[in-house]
Parts: sequence; C-alpha cells; structure tokens
Amino acid sequence: MRIPFEKPRYRAVERLPFVPLEGEIDQLISALGPKTATFLQLIKETATRLGEAWNLKWIDLDFERGCVRVAPDKNSKPRQRKVLTRLLAMLMNLPASGEYVFRNGDIDSIHSLDDFRRHFRDNGRRAAARLQNPRILRTSFKTLRHFKATTEYHKKDILHVMQMLGHKNIQNTLIYTHLVNFEGDEFVCRVARTVDEAKDLVESGFDYVTDVDEMKLFHKTK
Repeated sequence: MRIPFEKPRYRAVERLPFVPLEGEIDQLISALGPKTATFLQLIKETATRLGEAWNLKWIDLDFERGCVRVAPDKNSKPRQRKVLTRLLAMLMNLPASGEYVFRNGDIDSIHSLDDFRRHFRDNGRRAAARLQNPRILRTSFKTLRHFKATTEYHKKDILHVMQMLGHKNIQNTLIYTHLVNFEGDEFVCRVARTVDEAKDLVESGFDYVTDVDEMKLFHKTK
C-alpha cells in the first residue's frame, strides 16, 4: 500500500540586513587592538569584503594619494577607494612585517582568516558587555559593508553603490534602496551644464546624483 506523500513547501523569509549606527561602529573600533581596529576601519570606509580586506597588500596602499586598491574577491570587480586621513594613520602605525597588511600571523596565534574572525568575535563580545550595548554583538565585518553601502546610497545613487561594492549584477545592490530613510531630509538641487559648473558645485559641497539629458544633477542636504 502506497502512502501518499506531499512534498512540504518551503518559502524563505526575506529579511533586511542589520545596519549598525556609526557611533556603535566607532565605539567597537575604539575598544579593539590596533590591527583589528584598522581592519574594521578599512571595511567601514571602503566596504571591502572580508576576503578582500584580509588579502590587502602593502603595495595596494597609496599613502601619497590617500587611496586603497582592492583586489576582487567572489567574482567582484577590482576598484580603488579614497580613504580618510584617520585610516591612513592607522595603517602607517601597523608593523610592515611581510607582504600582506593583516595576514602576517602576529596577533597571538592568528595565522588564518578563521582565527582572525574568532579573535574579532571574542573581542566584540567583551566590548558589547563592557559598553552594555547588545547591538554591538550584531556588528560584524559584513554589517560594516552594509553601513558603508547605505551611507553612500543616501548621498549619491545606486550605480555608485554598485561600483563601490564591486557588484556585477545590480540586483545584488538594490536591497540597499530599502535600508535608507530619507524622511525629514531636505535637499538643495543644482544642475551643471559644463565641467566648470560641476567643479564649482563639488567645491561648494554638492554631491553628484545622475545625468539627465546631458546635464549633471547635484544635491546636498540643507
């Protein structure tokens, strides 16, 4: 006798990724050792993937121009990111004991990315307990990437975020359009028809948004 069997249906529940506040990220970075703190600051500013940051070489750093070249990981695209003086100073203070910036195995017995990840989790738990903020427990290398993506989308556009993250498919980037709340923000918009007009707007604090009918649109918050 055959017993009828109906295959159960499963539908994945989509959830938006967790995005920490910048103050929480800075608190966590301040509570960590120099190398781990620099690693987090790098991802916060450049939105590199974990493997991309881990494989960063000293030759990829351009201290004169203030840039970091990111070698692609997970079929992403190579890219170059401008970074802040704070990160450059943190990088310059690290010991240049090998070809790679982070993967030299000089933090206790850390010799692999898995060791580094466990080291970060252990220190993150201690920081969350000390700061009495459970949200810090949810702050990971990936959520720092989410933070940078949403911040950049707030200022510019989705194509800029796609390029920054190294995505080849814009569908992977579109989730960040749901993570930004523009409510209450008021913007001043300007149009540039020439290179000189665009230059003047950038120098006045305006951010580029997109091109429309061969003109460039810029905005900034009031």
